[in-house]
Amino acid sequence: MAVEDSTDTSSAGVCVVSRRTVQPSRSGEATSAVELKGETVHLTPWDLQMLTVDYIQKGVLLPNPPTGGRGERLVDRLASSFARALGRFYPFAGRLAVEERQEEGTVAVSLRCTGEGAEFVHAVAPGVTVADVAASTYVPRVVWSFFPLDGLVGADAAAGSRPVLAAQVTELADGVFVAMSLSHGVADGTAFWHLFNTWSEMSRTGADAEVSTPPPVLERWFPDACPVPIPLPFGNLDDIVRRFECPPVEECFFHFSAERVKNLKARANAEVAGAGSATISSLQSLLAHVWRAVSRARRLPPADETTYTVLVGCRGRVKRVPQGYAGNAVVRATARATAGEITDNGLGWTALLLHRAVASLDEAAMLGSLSVEFVSQD
Repeated sequence: MAVEDSTDTSSAGVCVVSRRTVQPSRSGEATSAVELKGETVHLTPWDLQMLTVDYIQKGVLLPNPPTGGRGERLVDRLASSFARALGRFYPFAGRLAVEERQEEGTVAVSLRCTGEGAEFVHAVAPGVTVADVAASTYVPRVVWSFFPLDGLVGADAAAGSRPVLAAQVTELADGVFVAMSLSHGVADGTAFWHLFNTWSEMSRTGADAEVSTPPPVLERWFPDACPVPIPLPFGNLDDIVRRFECPPVEECFFHFSAERVKNLKARANAEVAGAGSATISSLQSLLAHVWRAVSRARRLPPADETTYTVLVGCRGRVKRVPQGYAGNAVVRATARATAGEITDNGLGWTALLLHRAVASLDEAAMLGSLSVEFVSQD
């Protein structure tokens, strides 16, 4: 485990103390009939469509450890458990690799299980409190300094041989922020939290304790007749990425109480009573409420079309994709209506649009979403 000390203070209020590369711990590896080291994990159509998307970035804000353990002691313990968790998710210690076939005008991207490791950062922000992060209406800009590999997309990692996974532990004045960044080109949010929860349990229970979190399923699933690896119709990797530059915006979280969500669901279902056998879920009711509120706030002309896209998980919907699948397994369900329809027809009508968009994605539709025009390899 190589450690590099640093005194970087370029991010407002955050000082990076050290960076290290964490290799997978053998004691944490999942039982597998195949030794993955040196193997290549080919990316599926679901993976490849995420190469131009930002890294998944999530974290947890914690109070100071009750034992008073801080500094290197805390960081070393988290780094050790991170290595054991990485042993189960061994491919994420590898690197994305690019094969450019100039004579064919195609490029193929894969995940090489090199075992090079994930980045692990220790930082301090002594001037930032838990309240600064949690009590603010808007997300403070300093929060983005809590995440490693910020601003990268999957293709950046492939082009620069950057880690696909990184973690950062930032000590605040009265708490700790534990963050993780994972390339969306190799996994989705469900796989992200599977890894994060594995890390959390291993950190709580210690090195020799049995882990109840199930191991991931590392084998990738490809639809029938799909070439492996998949040739992308681009001359080089740079042609894939179209960067979206936007001005800085304020970001915030909205909190809805359980009682408020319950009332929204009851109202939505009451408004669509008699519209077949559809039952509007709590999430669909809440998303419809947000959709209508945003449409009003944007003051769109009544005839303008507005859409709401929901990511729908394929685990449990596609038979050959198990719950522990450690790749991307999501498709998009999009509901469409004019701004006037959203405003005039009520919560239930809007929620029913979302319900029908999600319900339309049966297994056949999800498999159909993978239909791409594969480049001939003749």
